[in-house]
Amino acid sequence: MLDKQSFSPVNARPTLSRRFSVAPMMDWTDRHCRYFLRLLSKHALLYTEMVTTGAIIHGDHERFLRHSEAEHPLALQLGGSVPADLAACARMAEAAGYDEVNLNVGCPSDRVQNNMIGAILMAHPALVADCVKAMRDAVSIPVTVKHRIGINGRDSYAQLCDFVGQVKDAGCTSFTVHARIAILEGLSPKENRDIPPLRYDVAAQLKQDFPELEIVLNGGIKTLEQCEKHLQTFDGVMLGREAYHNPYVLAEVDQRLFGSEAPVISRAQVLVLLRPYIAEHLASGGTMHHITRHVLGLGTGFPGARKFRQLLSVDIHKAADPLALLDQAGELLEGR
Repeated sequence: MLDKQSFSPVNARPTLSRRFSVAPMMDWTDRHCRYFLRLLSKHALLYTEMVTTGAIIHGDHERFLRHSEAEHPLALQLGGSVPADLAACARMAEAAGYDEVNLNVGCPSDRVQNNMIGAILMAHPALVADCVKAMRDAVSIPVTVKHRIGINGRDSYAQLCDFVGQVKDAGCTSFTVHARIAILEGLSPKENRDIPPLRYDVAAQLKQDFPELEIVLNGGIKTLEQCEKHLQTFDGVMLGREAYHNPYVLAEVDQRLFGSEAPVISRAQVLVLLRPYIAEHLASGGTMHHITRHVLGLGTGFPGARKFRQLLSVDIHKAADPLALLDQAGELLEGR
């Protein structure tokens, strides 16, 4: 029998730790995804999708900042390059209860480049330093930076150290390093996640040369064994696509990386705990697909997994009783 209390993500807000985190991923790490991932790990630091300062300041900021108390520890990732705007958004994030604000200096898409957002900022370390200082002056929660090891035309180690050094001097003490350069012309964002080679050695050298900084490694990490190995060198690890496509990798994070003695939650238990959240979302006028699209990765690596995914990705759209269909999918997870 499931001890719901032992797995409840709402009991107490855990202390923020960057030892293990799930990357901000556009169209993926929305509030429903984060609630689901929190059921798998109480201690993983979760990030929002990148939200631009313009969207928050000129749009529906309550919608963009909305989250559940259950999602903590939780960081908001901002995209922007105007210090005053970033400071204003950081204040709103702190007021909304976020545990951290992170500046995106890694996204390579053309759309954000044209607005001076993302990886293009690696060519402007003084501006990034001004942005960090403005946010740090505005809030008491941590301000961190996620960046690449370089961009085409500015990819030497000396230039990387210049970037980190200037941002450090502005007061940033935690850097999440995607250990690839970004090619800003000719490659899509997807290609920029695969084609530039991973250079863990560059990130490791950065940690050696800036031992006082917290350096979190991102890029190409898929297993907890790899996490444990990288944690011998780095202060933290960040998983991206693997955490989304194979979310059950988070189930042992608390035990293996944070020393938790709680039992490892099963796939079936996760779905049981998610059911009330889905029911509430349906009652408020939402559709189950808003949530279950993030859950499909639970259906990997066991007999019946394909049927599980079909129920929640195809059959869900024509179900007269979505919760009954959810229960049917849950039966396929029994004992797993």
